[in-house]
Amino acid sequence: MPQAGEIQPSRQLSEAEAEANERRYLFRRFWSGGFGFWSTRRSWILTIGLAGVIVVNIGVQYGLNVWNRNFFDALQNRDTAAALQQGLLFPLLAAGSVLLGVFAVNLRMATQRSWRLWLTNTVVGYWLANGRYFQLNLIRGDHGNPEYRIAEDLRVGTDAPVDFAAGFFQAVLSALTFIVVLWTIGGALTISLGGREITIPGFLVIGAIVYAVIASGSMVIIGRRFVSAAEAKNQSEAEYRYVLTRLRENGESIALLGGEDEERAGLDKALKKVLRAWRDLAVQHMRTTVISQGSGQLAPVIPVLLCAPKFLAGSMSLGEVMQAASAFVIVQTAFSWLVDNYPRFADWTASARRVGSLLVSLDALERAEETGVGYIQRSEKGEAALRLRNVSVTLDDGTQVIKETDVSIEQGEKVLVVGESGTGKSSLVRALAGLWPWGGGEIQFHKGAKLFLLPQRPYLPVGTLRRAVSYPSPEDAFDDDKVAEVMNQVGLKDFVGKLDEDEPWEQILSGGEKQRLAFARLILQEPDIVVLDEATSALDPPSQDQLMELLRKHLEKATVLSVGHRPELEAFHERKLVMDAQKDGARLVRDINIMSPPRRRSSRWKWRMRRRKKRQRAEAA
Repeated sequence: MPQAGEIQPSRQLSEAEAEANERRYLFRRFWSGGFGFWSTRRSWILTIGLAGVIVVNIGVQYGLNVWNRNFFDALQNRDTAAALQQGLLFPLLAAGSVLLGVFAVNLRMATQRSWRLWLTNTVVGYWLANGRYFQLNLIRGDHGNPEYRIAEDLRVGTDAPVDFAAGFFQAVLSALTFIVVLWTIGGALTISLGGREITIPGFLVIGAIVYAVIASGSMVIIGRRFVSAAEAKNQSEAEYRYVLTRLRENGESIALLGGEDEERAGLDKALKKVLRAWRDLAVQHMRTTVISQGSGQLAPVIPVLLCAPKFLAGSMSLGEVMQAASAFVIVQTAFSWLVDNYPRFADWTASARRVGSLLVSLDALERAEETGVGYIQRSEKGEAALRLRNVSVTLDDGTQVIKETDVSIEQGEKVLVVGESGTGKSSLVRALAGLWPWGGGEIQFHKGAKLFLLPQRPYLPVGTLRRAVSYPSPEDAFDDDKVAEVMNQVGLKDFVGKLDEDEPWEQILSGGEKQRLAFARLILQEPDIVVLDEATSALDPPSQDQLMELLRKHLEKATVLSVGHRPELEAFHERKLVMDAQKDGARLVRDINIMSPPRRRSSRWKWRMRRRKKRQRAEAA
């Protein structure tokens, strides 16, 4: 036995218990993110309106139920006037029921649209904030294919609960209303059994409850794997869509390499996984269909069989039998609400968990941002344009990529970063942009400085070429003459007349043309700090020289930090930082002053060099 004061080991959760806890946690996260919609005024207007329509519709259903008794009693009594009167009343009741049904559908779908809009805006804003959409690709967790979760799972996650709530509310009201009808009409049933008379009070109500318990219990037992099957289907669909998207986005590279057969094999493999998931789901559908179809066939017959003894004994009229049968079906439908909605409930459960897991991963990123533990700090202070103070870059698990980089870059200085592949140059660029937050130390920017990055593969948004040139500013941010002038200067004069054409420019432009367009975008934005990450890799040396000279001319006062391998780039920079890969992470091993040509050594450049050396001596002291 453990001694006093010892901590007893906690009981290890079984795999099933751990999975159940995880499901509950993901559900809570989904609801905590989505329930805020009901703090808006519009949500309550729609909800109260829908509830009111359902209540009135139950009243109309009760009127139709009473109509059954009156009409069939008139038939039994051969009362022509009463039958005619009921025949004229029926169209009014039916029209009222249809009209209320239309109102209910309109209010229900309006609620679904409004909730989806609110929650989509919330999740997308959370996803896009602080580069989290990019950081999700760098951390572990169940958040794959976030675009599918936002577009499809979130749609299912908001559609189904509104239907469930409206259906459940209607089922409860229907059950309460028509149980009273069954109890009133049916009364007690007395049967002889072994010479003894047994009285069953409210026998129709008891029959409806027993029947519903059997049907619903059978559905739960038979469809217990429905949730996992629906979740596997959603995940496989998301993966298949992702493979297709990748094929479209990288069509040029695949075509040049002749990789169609290999891509087809990958598509076939993903499709087979989808079909296997659908097959498993189909098996679950078939099993549950046995219960739902059987219940639908038996429900109208059972009340007639139960009422038959009292009808034959003359204690119940034909109208009362028909009213009881109608009420029994309504009560049975209400009690069988779970039976009818279990497949969809399983599908919603899977979607809600997928949205919840995405939010959980985003929560983890937000908590790390707030605490700052294990994160690179960013600030705006100091005279230098850019200062890295003992900056280290790590993976999200703490593995070192870059260790203890300390460098200061003056305003207007042009610095080249070189090193072998794998030394973390691109990771350093992402850290500067704030997209790679993991690590330590501090990155300081000059106060109010505007940072602009040019990646190796420029992004072209969907739309016109003008939008691509102006990005990330609005399409109309720059006047036509300015855009045309810059396009001519970067070597894209043939496209000036196509600025307002909406074409798939991502596929039309070559890699070199995209990089030229990125330089046009850079010149239009006029930033204070420019970071070039292999931004001229797709250009030949003369074209590279042309664009770098253009950058020097238009953004002479801007601070430039370039990552590149070509030795020709040294002519456009004043310093060179050399990164070296080591076992415990890459390090900055050399800081070299580049002897630029005489035409580049201006008095401003010499002043910056003196100022930097003075700062370095002060820091060393």
